[in-house]
Amino acid sequence: MKRTAIALALLLPATAVFASGSPVAQDVQDQITALLTADGYEVRSIQMEDGNYEAYAMRDGARFEVYLDESLTILRVEEDD
Repeated sequence: MKRTAIALALLLPATAVFASGSPVAQDVQDQITALLTADGYEVRSIQMEDGNYEAYAMRDGARFEVYLDESLTILRVEEDD
């Protein structure tokens, strides 16, 4: 029982990381932030999801999800409710 509890305690943080997307290298975050800031966005967070970058950002009081490929080309922008 004790081993099971320890194993679960060790797995929970890893599960939380995968559930919320993979971390993105700081230099890539900086590039995405600069790109989106130039377009008028205020970037809140960036993560890797399904092989693409997903940036959560604000512009003109609205929330957006901006999807970029590995070459940092914007694939699509969705307004977040």
